[in-house]
Amino acid sequence: MATTTAAQRREQAKRDYDAFLAGCPTRELLSRLTDKWVALVIPALAGGPQRHSELAHRIAGVSQKMLTQTLRTLERDGLVTRTVTASVPVRVDYELTPLGHELFPVMLAIKAWAESHMDRVFEARARFDAAVS
Repeated sequence: MATTTAAQRREQAKRDYDAFLAGCPTRELLSRLTDKWVALVIPALAGGPQRHSELAHRIAGVSQKMLTQTLRTLERDGLVTRTVTASVPVRVDYELTPLGHELFPVMLAIKAWAESHMDRVFEARARFDAAVS
């Protein structure tokens, strides 16, 4: 069996993963990454490890259940690690993995874009709603 180089494997992956194709697994990942809680958890963890309660305080409006589900999903996808420290009480910290750190600039850019363009979006919605009425 012939061995392949890293460059050849990357080229094959480009052919294998095309989100425009209905059966492509990247669609599931894109769906997960565009979740609003993921878009907020990734930037919140960029500064270093944090406890669940710290994240819940930082991300206003997220329920304990939703934050837990989001963190578990990110851990499963290799974007976040969960570290349990034996103490009383037990300490659990979450932090970005190297893969999560690669995603961070993208999520930060989307968050920044949304924050800086919200006025224009509101204006567009108002124009649209007025035209439809």
